[in-house]
Amino acid sequence: MLRFGVNYTPSQDWFYSWLDPDWKAVRRDLEAVAALGLDHIRVLPLWPVVQPNRTLIRRRALRDVRRVVEIAGEAGLDAGVDVLQGHLSGFDFVPSWLTDWHRRSMFSDPDAVAAQVHLVEAFEEQLHDLPNFLGLTLGNEINQFASAMHPTPMSATTEQVTSWLGALHGAGPRVARHFRLNAEFDAVWYADGHAFVPSHSSRFGGMSVVHSWIFNGTAQGYGPMSHESVHHAAYLVELSRAFAVDAARPVWLQEVGAPLNQLTEAQAPDFCERTVRAAADSETLWGITWWCSHDVDRRLGDFPDLEHSLGLLGADSEVKPIGRRFAELAAELRDRPRPASRREAVVVPVDGADVPLSRAELSPGGGVFEAWMDRARAGARPALVTSGTAADTGALSARGIERLVSADPTGRTFYTSVSDAEVLQRTAAHVDG
Repeated sequence: MLRFGVNYTPSQDWFYSWLDPDWKAVRRDLEAVAALGLDHIRVLPLWPVVQPNRTLIRRRALRDVRRVVEIAGEAGLDAGVDVLQGHLSGFDFVPSWLTDWHRRSMFSDPDAVAAQVHLVEAFEEQLHDLPNFLGLTLGNEINQFASAMHPTPMSATTEQVTSWLGALHGAGPRVARHFRLNAEFDAVWYADGHAFVPSHSSRFGGMSVVHSWIFNGTAQGYGPMSHESVHHAAYLVELSRAFAVDAARPVWLQEVGAPLNQLTEAQAPDFCERTVRAAADSETLWGITWWCSHDVDRRLGDFPDLEHSLGLLGADSEVKPIGRRFAELAAELRDRPRPASRREAVVVPVDGADVPLSRAELSPGGGVFEAWMDRARAGARPALVTSGTAADTGALSARGIERLVSADPTGRTFYTSVSDAEVLQRTAAHVDG
């Protein structure tokens, strides 16, 4: 069964509601989500609310998270929970013991890593017995804090990231049916020199996670309703599979949305449908979790404007046209027949450590990206494999791959990992040059 859900954004006071939850409002929100016929939510607590001091985890905050999961269960919804928030909708929520006078890297400082491990285990202890609890994601796009694009980056090497992930994953969940995952934004695939590498996403935890947003240069370079834009999520699903050791490893499309800084409101439902149908054509896709449940109320200040329009429901919990469309797709595709294996694959050149020789070539405008999109446009249902896998006939056979496609290395690169303004500036500079 293909899972369909939402990233839960509270209609009342957004995620600031973790400071003082209104349980009637939470129940109203989650009953509205369940009424769409969806089956799960992703819950995102604010890290400083739960762990305001390195050696203090607030038990009341953990109980509040548990109560949200319980209310979800009462509405008929399963719930996955994130631990480190981290970053949400243009705002960073990092506890004070990692910033300013106490500044240290969350990825390499031993005391900071130990505190995060303690927090992961505290969440596990609080939630593991709930029948509708799915598992933990370590955090929301935490790799952005290691990016040179971040205004105050936390230094980390790839080796330190590997060690950090190993510590936080630990022995894994205490209940076998639960997951423990890590979730990165697309710099892990697209940004050369980024400390997080594709194998971190595709080999830690029990499932790979991808987040797909077309304001990363895809919409600007190709058009918001282009073949490339509506297949971007499907491409990331297949790209994550290229770096997995287990060919059957599940992939969760944990975030995908219809950003109105690129799309018009009238285009959003069709964008949703074309994106979901393309992504669903993968035999290892676990589920699709839309960003997000509710629009951010416009009385809240300083949000990027698109955040006020990303919900399937308005801030008043009224179902929007995109919400109705997503609900219809969930009803239609949840029990879809398992898609056939993909028989051809575009090759991703990698080094001996399975790091892409050029991540820019994987990004929108790059040669690998272009080759995959060209084959998808031709109806070929392409996969992606690393050059290491391509040289191993046994590995190719395990994946059902019968034909390899070499990428054209001359494509333009439209990708950046920060803002639309920078995307456009960099794109123009590249084209003009």
